[in-house]
Amino acid sequence: MFTGIIESLGSITSIVPQDGNVHFEITCSIVKELKVDQSVAHNGVCLTVTKIDPEKGTYWVTAIQETLNKTNLANWKEGKLVNLERCMLNNGRFDGHIVQGHVDLCATCTHREETDGSWRFSFEYDPKAGQVMVEKGSITINGISLTCFDVKNNGFSVAIIPYTYEHTDMHTLTVGDTINLEFDIIGKYVQRLLHQGKE
Repeated sequence: MFTGIIESLGSITSIVPQDGNVHFEITCSIVKELKVDQSVAHNGVCLTVTKIDPEKGTYWVTAIQETLNKTNLANWKEGKLVNLERCMLNNGRFDGHIVQGHVDLCATCTHREETDGSWRFSFEYDPKAGQVMVEKGSITINGISLTCFDVKNNGFSVAIIPYTYEHTDMHTLTVGDTINLEFDIIGKYVQRLLHQGKE
């Protein structure tokens, strides 16, 4: 389980396709603290550390075809910055919200605007996903726990403070970019229960 509070920014140093999978080599400031078989959220996608190269200061993770199909990982290029978060410790503070690292779908950035020291981003997604968002509720964008507003049937907006803008990949996002979206797990359960009641 994750909280959506980003620990570090990683950089993709190598991409190696193999059969239907893709192996990513990543460098970051927390490499020495990682271990093989550890789960780490990469832009909100939970991936397992498969290899660590201490001399190069890099580690490897693998994305299977299912992950590539449902996230934006298939679009990653060498040099891309990636938001990283290790699993929450049992004795840690719960600063964000419950994040599983299971991306629901991708959304597209439709608006980016600097607003007197902060930034506003708007996103749209396939309305077939159903309405699982509420005004001022929690949403995970590329692994970042954020509060959504101006919620519509197929989109929403978020406001980004300078710290988050500088210490995550938000400063690299432009209109037209695709992001990983994970809805609040509580909202998904509520939606499921309501749907069952109509069956």
